[in-house]
Amino acid sequence: MKPLLICDCDEVLLHMVRHFGLWLRERHDIDFSLATGDFTQAMKRPDGSGLTREEMWGLLDQFFPGEMERQTLVPHAAEALAALAETAEIVILTNLGDHCRDHRIEQLARFGIAHRVETNQGGKGDPVARLMAEHGMPVTVFVDDLAVHHDSVARHAPQAHRLHMISEPDLARHVPPAPAAHARIDDWRSAQAWIAARFADGRHASA
Repeated sequence: MKPLLICDCDEVLLHMVRHFGLWLRERHDIDFSLATGDFTQAMKRPDGSGLTREEMWGLLDQFFPGEMERQTLVPHAAEALAALAETAEIVILTNLGDHCRDHRIEQLARFGIAHRVETNQGGKGDPVARLMAEHGMPVTVFVDDLAVHHDSVARHAPQAHRLHMISEPDLARHVPPAPAAHARIDDWRSAQAWIAARFADGRHASA
């Protein structure tokens, strides 16, 4: 049985917030600051006022899939996945609307990343548990940039090793390590070694 890598996309494999921020300024005259470390507080109008959650989600719905071609590959991500795929199964678990799934598959393929893609809305604990069961409960590593998803996976799939990664340096320095993650690594060369070591050890994370 091959080990399983379940990996997020935005701010793990592809840069998103830097391109989203540029688009907000260009198209909507909205400032996007990463200094808060909180996505929901990052958007401000020229007068300093914030946006409602409905407005924020509306802008994200415009960016995905309409502006996805702006996104760029995180350094060393494709090479790390290619190396890990020699011995492991890989699933990209991305929190996008289901209508964006084909767009994400095509987007990743342009960067040489061709693995199963699953879209999701909400916490990732349940889908991670389902994917682990589907693959026969192998040794699993889960990689994501958001602490809330590590908490969800810790509760619903505690056997998974959890790696917190934020590949955008301007965001990473403002966000502390996720409490429910086993490690925080923001560089794919080091992350590849950490993931490979979990697979080589052949044991689930401690529940």
